[in-house]
Amino acid sequence: MKFAVIVFPGSNCDDDMVHVLGDVMGQEVVKVWHKETALPAGFGPEDCVVLPGGFSYGDYVRAGAIARFSPIMKSVVTFAEAGGFVFGVCNGFQVLCECGLLPGVLLRNQNQQFICKNIWITPATENSPVTDGIAEGTALKIPIAHAEGRFYTDQKTLDELEKNDQILFRYCDPEGNVTAESNPNGALNNIAGICNAQRNVFGMMPHPERASEEVLGNTDGRLLFESLLKASLGCV
Repeated sequence: MKFAVIVFPGSNCDDDMVHVLGDVMGQEVVKVWHKETALPAGFGPEDCVVLPGGFSYGDYVRAGAIARFSPIMKSVVTFAEAGGFVFGVCNGFQVLCECGLLPGVLLRNQNQQFICKNIWITPATENSPVTDGIAEGTALKIPIAHAEGRFYTDQKTLDELEKNDQILFRYCDPEGNVTAESNPNGALNNIAGICNAQRNVFGMMPHPERASEEVLGNTDGRLLFESLLKASLGCV
């Protein structure tokens, strides 16, 4: 599987993602500067574009609002519409919502503060490229680091997300119970990640790339990348 990690001015998790995808997972990975107008040659539906975390354009206006107009995003949208995998983490999730590849918005955290800590999430479905084989109710310890991570949408869209099984992850406690107390940012229905209706575009606020190595004392995030690699084999 080939990966293209998009780098915007202000991205600060691009090298973390490149390291995990390349050195840990052993995949071919390349950085793509936001001013490029095309993805690397040979990218197919079995490959993946990754929008990493950070603070693109300093989060001016609102997180992801300027990055969605970067030249490379036209190719990312075209790639997604053709069925290619697109994975947005933290700021990448925000960009995907801003450009319309995912519904909803990420609002300021309920406490109006930046939050950086380990939290717990649980898969809300196994029917996605990043949750396949991870049982619902499994508690995964994954770090968050954001000021605007509170997922919100209108009731109609929320009902559609629930009906179509598009909720990927919910914030939970260490036992996998979804509770109000385990919600770190006030996200609607404890939502930590979602996918599109076609299930090839997915975004999440927690950082799985920061929990994918034994040296860090946590490999829960690696399960998501292993699931994605398995999904790519079905596209070859």
